[in-house]
Amino acid sequence: MKTSLQTPLLALAASAMLAACAPDKAPPEAPRPVRAVELRYDRVSDGNRYVGTVQARHEVDQAFRVGGKITERRVDVGQTVREGDVLAVLDDVDYRLAEEATHQELIAATAQAGQAESDRRRLEALKKDGSVSVADDEHARSNAEKARAAAEAAAKKLELARNRLKYTVLRASRSGVITQVRFENGQVVAEGQPGVSIADQGEPEIVVDVPEDHLATFKSARFKASLATAPDQVFDVVLRELAAQAAPQTRTYRARLKPATPRTLPLGATATLAVTHAAAGAPVASIPASAITQSKGQPALWIVRRTDSQPAGTAELVPVVVHGYLNEEVLVSGPPAGAFVVTAGVQKMAPGLRVALPDAPQRENMKEAAR
Repeated sequence: MKTSLQTPLLALAASAMLAACAPDKAPPEAPRPVRAVELRYDRVSDGNRYVGTVQARHEVDQAFRVGGKITERRVDVGQTVREGDVLAVLDDVDYRLAEEATHQELIAATAQAGQAESDRRRLEALKKDGSVSVADDEHARSNAEKARAAAEAAAKKLELARNRLKYTVLRASRSGVITQVRFENGQVVAEGQPGVSIADQGEPEIVVDVPEDHLATFKSARFKASLATAPDQVFDVVLRELAAQAAPQTRTYRARLKPATPRTLPLGATATLAVTHAAAGAPVASIPASAITQSKGQPALWIVRRTDSQPAGTAELVPVVVHGYLNEEVLVSGPPAGAFVVTAGVQKMAPGLRVALPDAPQRENMKEAAR
């Protein structure tokens, strides 16, 4: 009888000891940290990118005003010149001979004009006593006029010959940098044939070709540009000129844009032009593409439902309308503004799952410590 009573008593004692060691309740599961962004609606700007080149607003082609054989070329590409500097020289032997010939013609014409004028004066004196007929007097006057006109023409020819001799030296018509040289020593060039290009570095421009279907929005857009040599240095540019007629070959319109604030740009450099303009339609929100998931075959988002202003909440799957894609972002609408959208690990979300926003873990730990 004693043995049968001891067994239940020992079992009760063991149960009491185990109950005393067991915790009162299981600790609550900590919220799972997630990455999230706040949904903000706005009229997203649409845009395009164009590749162009840096050119000088003012660039002129220098050419000899006479033809001949080049004996000197004094400039090279990239060289800076000032107005009046000598660029090249032609062989001037023929032009000096022409000048000398016209000079001799002028001497002869001047002598003839003097002789004719002397004859006219003598006949005019003889006319008073009737020794010379009226016809002879008129003939003398006519000869004097012709001789004087011939002398004046010879003087003009001499001036022209001297100018042509001067044109054998090609001088810079403006200051700038040499961008192209099209002749060499010993080459025979024609009159007016372009030989040297001079660009003014003080007013650089970015030149791009705009497709016809972008023309309407291009005129009212905002522009930013960067160079291939410094892609991180973006600067504002403004539209200065847009061609009124499309190029026959490409059917594009040439646009010229200048920096909003004066700056030096290397001529010939490759430039990227970013064009933005306000997109039509209702406001949309831009979120990372990684936030998009599906619900019943339709696009959806996981959002965090918070209570009050707590940095933690529960996950909820809501439908969303996708309006478009911009590189690694998606344009959406549907959820209310200010909602927090989960952007990473959406495949591990579940309805009702308690999650913590980026600053939630610290606050939850502080509350647990206060308890």
